[in-house]
Amino acid sequence: MCVFCRIINKEIPSRIVYEDDHVLAILDLAQVTRGHTLVMPKKHIATLMDCDDDTAAAVIRVIRRLAAQIQQKTGAAGINVLNNNGEAAGQTVDHLHFHIIPRYGSADAFHCEFAESQPQDLDEVLASLQ
Repeated sequence: MCVFCRIINKEIPSRIVYEDDHVLAILDLAQVTRGHTLVMPKKHIATLMDCDDDTAAAVIRVIRRLAAQIQQKTGAAGINVLNNNGEAAGQTVDHLHFHIIPRYGSADAFHCEFAESQPQDLDEVLASLQ
């Protein structure tokens, strides 16, 4: 059983921020910023691409509500919502989850940067995706 399923089943203690019949939100043990929260469906789903529409909608509703609450309560200047799908993308637990990461400034322990990449033929890219 995955570690998040064990947390959902209350076999491993956690700091619960929010819980309903379908979604659990807990404080991340590795707080990259104060208030860093993980939001996950209670049913075991590996990635976003494996998720059914109803579960995805339930999770996103909670993320939206908690992101606003966390930003207001912490005084954060902004919020990142992050989801990794697959090992190559940095997913370390094979259970769908989203990080809500409050942002306070440039000294935060979390950084997300979009570097300049090689120019792409956007018409070719679009055609390859359809």
